[in-house]
Amino acid sequence: MSVENASIEEFMIDFMQREKKQKVERYRRLNKMVRPHQILFVGSSLMEQFPIYELLLDRHLPYTIYNRGIGGFTTSELLEVMDACIYDLKPDYIYINIGTNDLNAPDYREEELIGRYRCIIEKIKEHLPGVHLYMLAYYPVNPAAAGDDIHMQEALKVRSNERITSANRAVRILAEEQGAVYLDLNRGITDEAGCLKAEYTIEGMHMYGDGYAPVLDALLPYLPDSI
Repeated sequence: MSVENASIEEFMIDFMQREKKQKVERYRRLNKMVRPHQILFVGSSLMEQFPIYELLLDRHLPYTIYNRGIGGFTTSELLEVMDACIYDLKPDYIYINIGTNDLNAPDYREEELIGRYRCIIEKIKEHLPGVHLYMLAYYPVNPAAAGDDIHMQEALKVRSNERITSANRAVRILAEEQGAVYLDLNRGITDEAGCLKAEYTIEGMHMYGDGYAPVLDALLPYLPDSI
């Protein structure tokens, strides 16, 4: 890697870290205005980009859902800001999708991911006794949709559907162990090859807004009847 490329990469890493910190601070301020005992979405970019407000309005659904997803977040990073992303909102229902960014780590080990995820769940139960916990399956990816994006091509070689499937099995077991509900909402977004449907994905990993519509369809039976 050239000095120039290294400098650009360092700048981007620093920029992303500052973005994460700014989002946490924005959430801290927003949390002062939330209504307790509502529904919370929390996780990484795949949760942050869920256009839940618009989808609920389109369907005339009355739920109050607060989204505290942060793009690029790992389980380790969420553990550092549990107050701003979870505790301060005092939710009665939590839907969590965290850990996909852990899958890309050079030193990734599934048992370590699950260990940190277990710590997240145990801390939530300690701080919010009686909370209803739902752990979402990780969405599949589509390497063929990466196009000419070299960085995404490389990322999807690591964050493969094989790795995601294995991690999902482990998350399901963890949910059962912790008394949480494991939700696989992927049926409507998965093609015959087990990949994320090409028409829904931006670059093989993230989804356009319409991709979340079938996810919400699958989620609706697991939202509370009333709050």
